[in-house]
Amino acid sequence: MSASQDHSTTINQIRDGLMDDWNVLENVFRLLQREDTFCVDPEKWGQHTIVPFLQPDQLKERINLKVRETENPSLAEIEKLCQEVIHYSVKTSHGRFHNQLFGQLDPFGLAGSLITEAMNGSSYTYEIAPVFSLIETELISTMCRLAGYKNGDGIFSPGGSTSNMYGLVLARYKFAPSVKTAGMFGMKPLVLFTSDQSHYSFVKAANWLGLGSDNCVSVKTNERGQMRLDDLEAKIVEAKARGGQPFFVNCTAGTTVLGAFDDINGAADVAERHGLWLHVDACLGGAILLSHKNRSLLAGLERANSFAWNPHKSLGVPMQCSLFLTREQDRLLERCNSTEAHYLFQQDKFYDVSYDTGNKSVQCGRKIDAFKFWLMLKARGYGKYGHLIDHAIDMSRLLEDKVRQRSDRFRLVLQRHEYSNVSFWYIPKAMRVTQKEETPEWWERLSTVAPKIKEQMIYSGSLMVGYSPLKSQNLGNFFRMVLTCFPVLKSEELDFILDEIERLGEKIVV
Repeated sequence: MSASQDHSTTINQIRDGLMDDWNVLENVFRLLQREDTFCVDPEKWGQHTIVPFLQPDQLKERINLKVRETENPSLAEIEKLCQEVIHYSVKTSHGRFHNQLFGQLDPFGLAGSLITEAMNGSSYTYEIAPVFSLIETELISTMCRLAGYKNGDGIFSPGGSTSNMYGLVLARYKFAPSVKTAGMFGMKPLVLFTSDQSHYSFVKAANWLGLGSDNCVSVKTNERGQMRLDDLEAKIVEAKARGGQPFFVNCTAGTTVLGAFDDINGAADVAERHGLWLHVDACLGGAILLSHKNRSLLAGLERANSFAWNPHKSLGVPMQCSLFLTREQDRLLERCNSTEAHYLFQQDKFYDVSYDTGNKSVQCGRKIDAFKFWLMLKARGYGKYGHLIDHAIDMSRLLEDKVRQRSDRFRLVLQRHEYSNVSFWYIPKAMRVTQKEETPEWWERLSTVAPKIKEQMIYSGSLMVGYSPLKSQNLGNFFRMVLTCFPVLKSEELDFILDEIERLGEKIVV
C-alpha cells in the first residue's frame, strides 16, 4: 500500500468510527458516578483513601504513560486507562482532604464545569460565547458592586498570580501610559511594595514585567502576619532616596500560611499620601466579600484601585476560577491591554461589540471560568455562600479551642487566626519537656515532626493536611489546616483530625 493509500485508509477509518468514539463519554460518566471517585459521603470517608500513593517510578510501572505514533485501543481499554488515572489521583473532594487552600467541590460548580468543557467555547467575543459573555459581564458587575466599586471593571483570569499581574500592569499603565509602546527605557526604576508574608507571585511578576525582582520590596509583618504600615512608609521613603519610583502597594487579604488580613484602610492612607496604586490580593480571603459576620476583614476595599480573588479557593468552585476587579473607569483595563486585533475584534459587527471582552485580556483564547461560579450562585444565591464561609471560620475557631484543650501535645502558632486557617505544631510524646528545655535544638527537631507525620498521612490515605515553615518569623515546619465551605464539617470531624495526627505522630522517630 502506498503512503497516499495508507493516508486515505486512516482518514476513512477515523471518519467511519467517529460516532462510535463518542460513546466513550458514556463510559467516563459512569466512572464519575462511582462513589470512590469523589468520596463526598461523610459516612464513607473512613472507607476510602484520599490517594493510594506511589513513588514516581512505581506509578510509571502501574500506568502505561508512553505515547506512540500508532495506537488502536478498544473503548474498554480507554475506560480502564481512565479508571487507573482516577484511582491513583488525589481525591480532592474527599472530606478529609485539607492539604491546599481549596477543598471539596460544590456539585453545582462541577455541573457548570462539565457543561463549559462540553461547549468548548472561548471568552473573547460575544460571537463565539454569547451566553457566557453575558454571564461574565453580570458576575463582574455584581462583584464590583459588592466590593464597593461603583462603575468598576474586571476580567476572569487563569489564576491568582495572573490576576495580581493584571494589577501591576494596570498600575504601571496608569502611571506611565507610554510604557505600552515605548517600554521603560530611561525611566527611574519602578518599585512595588508587598509584605514578607505575601504571595510569591509579586516577585515573579516583577521578573516577568521587567521591573526586576530587586524592585519588589518586602515589607515587615507583625506577629499576626499583617503588614506593618510604619515599615511600609519607611520603605517607600528609602526607595525614593535611592532613586527609585514607587508606584504600587499590595495588601494581602488572607495570607497563604496564617490567613492574615492587612489593614486596607491604613495602607490606603499611605498609598494616597504618596500617590501609589493600591491593590488587594484577596485570592484566598476574597470570599469574605459574601460574609455576613466577618465582612469587616475587608474594610476599606472600596478604596483600593484593584482587587484579586480566587473563588476556587474557599467556595468550592472547580479549579480554576479567578477574578481581577478594578474601580478604575474610562476603559482603563481595555486601553491598557488592547492591541486592536482587527481579525477578531471588528468594530462593524452586527451586535453590541462592548460584549467582546477579549480586548481587556492579556490572552487571546480564554477558558470560560465564569459559568461554573454563576451556576453555583444561581443554585444557592450568594447569601448562602456567606453563611458557609462564616461556618468555615467558626469551625476554625473551634479547632483552635480543641488544640488548646490538648496543650500538652499540640501548640498553636497564633492564639487566634483571622480567617479559616489554623496553624499548629504537634509535639510527640518523646519531645514533651518543660518550657525551659525547649532549646534551639529542640525547636529544630520539632520542625521535622510535621513532614514525618505528613508522610504517614499520605501512605495511610486517611487524611491530608499541609505543613509549612514561616521564614519571615523564623518558625520551622508546622501544620497549616485550612477549612473551606465544602465539606460542611461538624465539630466531631475536628476531633478526628487531631486524633489522627496524634495516632500517626506516635509512629514517627524524631
